[in-house]
Amino acid sequence: MKGNRGIFYMVLATVFFALMNVLVKYIPRIGAVEIVFFRSVVSLVMSYAILRQKRVSVWGNNKKWLIIRGIAGSTGLLFFFATIKMMPLGSAIAIQYMSPVFTSLLGVFIAKEKVKPLQWLFFAMAFAGVVAIQGFDPRVTPGQVVLGVAGAMAAGMAYNSIRKLKTSDHPLVIIFYFPLITIPVTGLILLTGHWRTPNSTELLILLAIGVATQFAQYFMTKAYQSDVLSKIAPIQYIGIVFALGFGYFLFDETYDFKSGLGIMIIILGVILNVWYKNRADKFDNYAK
Repeated sequence: MKGNRGIFYMVLATVFFALMNVLVKYIPRIGAVEIVFFRSVVSLVMSYAILRQKRVSVWGNNKKWLIIRGIAGSTGLLFFFATIKMMPLGSAIAIQYMSPVFTSLLGVFIAKEKVKPLQWLFFAMAFAGVVAIQGFDPRVTPGQVVLGVAGAMAAGMAYNSIRKLKTSDHPLVIIFYFPLITIPVTGLILLTGHWRTPNSTELLILLAIGVATQFAQYFMTKAYQSDVLSKIAPIQYIGIVFALGFGYFLFDETYDFKSGLGIMIIILGVILNVWYKNRADKFDNYAK
């Protein structure tokens, strides 16, 4: 279990992110910026309270990468929530799942981590599964795809920032910088006329989104601090299974026969990547 702790944390994060995605879909009247604002307020309060209880400074140590993580994470989440609003849930998640590819690619330059050639094949396999699930979806415009890919790239940058902070800062400090940057930005946007006063049901859902995302961010941060990027990042692909299931049963989103094949390809790609990385690490350690 110890050697796969990062995988365990990422699976938990994926479950909470799936819950968050469903909740976002349930409040179509509230815009993406407002959702991010409420989510950030909840995160700020929860993170600050726990850090004070643990007597950990909220300002952290490596401020440069904490700020970069906050900016990249905010950008990625804003774009992602926007695509969830505009696209079928499965389509939005599928495009977002390009982030592990960007995470691993950027990780070569930022975190100085090596990706073995065969791992790229497994990345391609997992992403091919996503493509097979979606096929050509006429409900998705090119502009929405560009927005989704930009969000995935920003997410990849955020995950690399977390990896850079693995030894310098507490996971909740890393999470704390996200709302610290997001609240002023989204607050200013809302002041320009994008605010819609939520009713009681929408307010409860907004608070639930904040709590679910807080847990998701915490476990994701722990995952990226626990293991190498190329091993952890592809685990997120499992979330497409949740997206398809929730989309079908809760929102009447239908997909063709390719979905089943795509799911199997995704899972196979993830399993092979984790197995190969574990095997390669053991071999490298033995060679030393």
